[in-house]
Amino acid sequence: MMMTVDVVEDGGFEALEASNADDAILLLENTDDIVIVLTDIDMPGSMDGLVFAAAVRDRWPPIKVVIVSGKRQPSADQIPAGGVFIAKPYDARTMTEALTRMVA
Repeated sequence: MMMTVDVVEDGGFEALEASNADDAILLLENTDDIVIVLTDIDMPGSMDGLVFAAAVRDRWPPIKVVIVSGKRQPSADQIPAGGVFIAKPYDARTMTEALTRMVA
């Protein structure tokens, strides 16, 4: 199985990696051109992917969010406006098509 960053880059997008939500927030605070954030619901750190997605929605409303999980599906109100949920395992085409639609 390809790593998510490989799927994103092979789809023609630039990927910045963060090991947890706290690191991702630091990236967002220090990088001006992020347009999409991809997060797993279950991740290490002080917040899970759903709390992180809500933080992105509240602090950076223009940024779209892709939420993935192989264990559970978020409710519709947990997915920020303009965001999507993709169940794992997913194929590269599914992810690339979702990202392409989000930047169109």
